[in-house]
Amino acid sequence: MRPVAIFRFSPTEGSGRLGEWLDTQHLPRRLIALDAGDEVPEDPNAFSGIALMGGPMSANDPLPWNAPVLDLLRSAVAADVPVLGHCLGGQLFARALGAKVRRAATPEIGWGEVRPTGGAREWFGGRDSFTTFQWHYDAFTLPPGATRLLTNAFNTEQAYAIGKHLGLQGHVEMTREMVETWCRTGEAELPAQSHGAVQSRTDILANLDARLAALRQVADGVYGQWAKGLVR
Repeated sequence: MRPVAIFRFSPTEGSGRLGEWLDTQHLPRRLIALDAGDEVPEDPNAFSGIALMGGPMSANDPLPWNAPVLDLLRSAVAADVPVLGHCLGGQLFARALGAKVRRAATPEIGWGEVRPTGGAREWFGGRDSFTTFQWHYDAFTLPPGATRLLTNAFNTEQAYAIGKHLGLQGHVEMTREMVETWCRTGEAELPAQSHGAVQSRTDILANLDARLAALRQVADGVYGQWAKGLVR
């Protein structure tokens, strides 16, 4: 079976729970570390699926890999190779599909509730709501032809799907190591006390193992549904 391509944009982001889940399912994966200078592949048919992780940059930044990634994502949709985007990855995928990425109405950092909307049952297991992890200043608009899957009180568009393709604003892939690393490297972005949709380091780390265990259940369901579309 062809590997799942996992695009990394920052050394702090990693494949997280997605990589763990693929390993448990004995599904091959290939890391494409753009932060380390890896080239963007041109042919999506080299992969069974394409996953994009997060990153501290904007999807609108004129970085050397930006245009090639957008071209690859459009080619993947045309070739019916499933795409999965987390946060920055979801924003890049939205841009590739013709949507806009703009400054969010409200930045979101830390743990926050999201609510599934119509059409989301197969992706999120029939949940009425769940708590995901967020760290973003930008947000995507809904791409043409996409179905909104998640929303919340701060930013309307939290996830979308087009057939087998999925874009997420939040981070279902989080692990303890990732949360602790982000709190350390992003310390200057965290307030002393939580306010609105932005949490303090103390509140982010509170009950962390229980929160991550609940999030893993969501993530595993999402990845299981997405993997049904992998090119075998």
